[in-house]
Amino acid sequence: MINLIKFLVFIFIIVLSSSLKASEASEWLKQEVDKILIAYQDPNLPNENRFLLIEQTINNNFPGKSIAINIAKQSYKNANEETRKIYINLFKRHLALNIASLMQGYSNQKYELTDSRYDEKNKVNYIDMEVYLDTGEMIVTWRVLKHKERYFVIDLIISGISLYETKRSEFNSMLKNVDNDLTKLNEELDKINESSYQKIIN
Repeated sequence: MINLIKFLVFIFIIVLSSSLKASEASEWLKQEVDKILIAYQDPNLPNENRFLLIEQTINNNFPGKSIAINIAKQSYKNANEETRKIYINLFKRHLALNIASLMQGYSNQKYELTDSRYDEKNKVNYIDMEVYLDTGEMIVTWRVLKHKERYFVIDLIISGISLYETKRSEFNSMLKNVDNDLTKLNEELDKINESSYQKIIN
């Protein structure tokens, strides 16, 4: 009987700990999402300033460098230091531009964080956000990781499609087209970023 009680207490502590971690991550995410939405709610804010705010928020909360390195892998390893730095900066901007593009249709729609759970095995929080659109609801799942007392978004899953997996597939294709040459990829990525930026600010 005593062993059973100990086991139940142990299970309760694990469940409670996971619940608290998920709740803490949800509160952090809501604060960061609201920062971006506030920028879109201000009609007097120029598009350039709006994007800069989004870019700063994304750079602070996404591990852009780690994602970029993992996606390029061997090409990154084979490149020199200067080429690597350029690639990291271009990738971070590309990520921010992607998020900004997704936000362009935003016009004061409401959202709600509907579920949060902590994956003890992988040390990752999964947070579901339901966005209420004019055409219906959309589910966005955020994968959030805590590292060195800070939270980072490591992936966005929109209607079942992972942003990370999409970018990995996209960049693998781009690298093949330039013979896995990171310098050439940087040239292409710079053009893509500039085109995306012009669409966002104009």
